[in-house]
Amino acid sequence: MRALVLIHRWLGVAFCLLFAMWFASGMVMHFVPFPSLEENERVAGLASFSPQKITVAPREALKALDVHKVRRMQLAAVGDKPVYIAMRNDGTLAALDANSGKTLVVTEALVLASARAHAPSRGLDPAGATIAAHALHDQWSVPNGFDAHRPLYRVALNDVADTRLYVSSVTGQVVLDTNQVERAWNWVGSVLHWIYPTALRKHWSAWDSTVWWLSLAAMIGALTGTALGVVRIKAWHSPFRGWMKWHHLLGLGCALFVLTWIFSGWLSMDHGRLFSRGATFGDDRMRIEGRALSVPDLPQLGDLTGPVREVEWFPFAGQVVMRVVDHGGARELRVDAQRSPWLTEAQLAVAARTLGNACTYARVGAGDAYPARAVAPNAPVYRVRCGETWFHIDGADGRVIEKLDASRRVYRWAFQALHTLDFPWLAQRESLRTLLILVLCGGGLVFSLTGVVIGWRRLKQTAR
Repeated sequence: MRALVLIHRWLGVAFCLLFAMWFASGMVMHFVPFPSLEENERVAGLASFSPQKITVAPREALKALDVHKVRRMQLAAVGDKPVYIAMRNDGTLAALDANSGKTLVVTEALVLASARAHAPSRGLDPAGATIAAHALHDQWSVPNGFDAHRPLYRVALNDVADTRLYVSSVTGQVVLDTNQVERAWNWVGSVLHWIYPTALRKHWSAWDSTVWWLSLAAMIGALTGTALGVVRIKAWHSPFRGWMKWHHLLGLGCALFVLTWIFSGWLSMDHGRLFSRGATFGDDRMRIEGRALSVPDLPQLGDLTGPVREVEWFPFAGQVVMRVVDHGGARELRVDAQRSPWLTEAQLAVAARTLGNACTYARVGAGDAYPARAVAPNAPVYRVRCGETWFHIDGADGRVIEKLDASRRVYRWAFQALHTLDFPWLAQRESLRTLLILVLCGGGLVFSLTGVVIGWRRLKQTAR
């Protein structure tokens, strides 16, 4: 018993502020997520171009970009310049000027042109755009998803909202936007909650280990406190007085939520330690795609008569699909003479067969116990089931969103459901879910603040 008291006392002193910070910042994060460029925002910010005026044909571009290394290829306007952009097998990017056929050189003039072309779609005046920085990382571009674009140019629009656009030094495209209000709330939201300062987060392994161990120690503190709280309660009365009594009773009242929340928060940093990661690798991806991009079968631009915003070529179910986003932002997938806004069930059936004769597919519906989100608004997500292994496939662009084996399905409940109350019944009642999150996190915050008071008094007493 004495050992439990000492462990809880000093872990409580060490982590009481961290607990309070996690609960408070968690409430902020529910309303203001970390800055990102949503797909509808990205597409709205693309300038239109005429495919008929492209000098370099797609097949020539694919040859120049090295067909053996390319997984997917896009054609889009960067500023007023049409550019082919290739995603390679290793995740890196390459860009080719669609008129000169030469490797794209991203100059400051092109960066400003790209930012100015994007700004009007957000109702912003591009006239005041200036380049504010050119760096590998800053607080809002530190996630690893931007690694292929680094270093990034940060363009300030110098508007009332202090909007900043982040432009890739590889492709010249806008990849992120933030404004002053969003950044301010995130300092007391995501940055605090994830322990996300740039100096630590840019070293992914160091950040991962730091937060994992801190979360584990905090969980031990919560577990020992719960055990002591249960032992000390007598006939539903606390033997303590003052702040200790409030801490004891609130701790027991919040114990189930606090324990499940800190446990699920710790699991958010699992990254393959206890559960599978949900990522797909080369073999699975190639079986779903059924082939690689090839020069002879690459659809050309001949029948694209009007202006478009983006064209993409990718392999799926043994065919090369051409995805077209027209001038108005509408999407269309083209395979030979077939056209549809999303992948068809016939294509999904072929993809399922390539994974195994016993594999089946179905569309993931609203309220599904294992939800998945497509890149484009309103796009379907398909689930291909091969025994105990499932694949979620984006109906908008054929990408494998995640691979769900038995381990990953358990992780969905142990982390996502417990930490964000993402249970199917609650997910369809967003107002109730929001209310529950605020009430539970608010209770956890008040409980943590009683620990802060007790911890501060303990430190003063020890100092004396």
